[in-house]
Amino acid sequence: METQTLGFAHFISQADGLGKTLFVVLLAMSLASWYFIATKAVSNLRRRRNSARFVEMFWNASSIEEVRNEISTHGADEPFSHLTSHAIFARDHHQRIGGGKLGEAGSLGEFLTRGMRKVIDEETARLENGLTLLATVGSTAPFVGLLGTVWGVYGALVSIGMSGAGTLDKVAGPVGEALIMTGLGLAVALPAVVAYNVFTRHNRLTLSGLDAFAHDLFAYLTTGAMNQNGRVVSLNQGVA
Repeated sequence: METQTLGFAHFISQADGLGKTLFVVLLAMSLASWYFIATKAVSNLRRRRNSARFVEMFWNASSIEEVRNEISTHGADEPFSHLTSHAIFARDHHQRIGGGKLGEAGSLGEFLTRGMRKVIDEETARLENGLTLLATVGSTAPFVGLLGTVWGVYGALVSIGMSGAGTLDKVAGPVGEALIMTGLGLAVALPAVVAYNVFTRHNRLTLSGLDAFAHDLFAYLTTGAMNQNGRVVSLNQGVA
């Protein structure tokens, strides 16, 4: 008597169109989420290093002009330099043109606040870009897998009923194969959920630091807070 080999490959080969479609959907979810996780992790690491380098340069700069030259040379490729670049430009523009237009109305402080808030909103959107994908995969993949299991069990029971072989050994194999889809759904969802939480925490810390930096930068550009040597100092240190 020929022994039927059970397993994942057998389950896929015996699955109908819906079962195979659900498997392809889970595979696509997994590939998309892992691609995003890898690219997001690399970009976050690079952005964190560049941000730390810029902030260190900013606090050790001899003047705002030196900061401007540094940005012109290396570009504004991370949140802190992006914010600084726009803030310096907004200050210079307001001092040169004044509040001649409706969008430029108000004092220098008000104009700077609007410009810096716009940059922070842009950086928030950039940091959160793609997180919807992870949230969607993490919340829907288990149910896609469960649907595949339910459909697989239904198909297996129909086949067994038509064949008239209702013994336990004939039922357990096909039903056990169908449960693979639930496991696949969980395997796809778990990395997405963990990555979503990690990236969300990273974004929260980045934006918190950016907001604190924006406060100091605003004070420098509106009050010219420098020490006697013209060096930029932290507000916590005061003006020497």
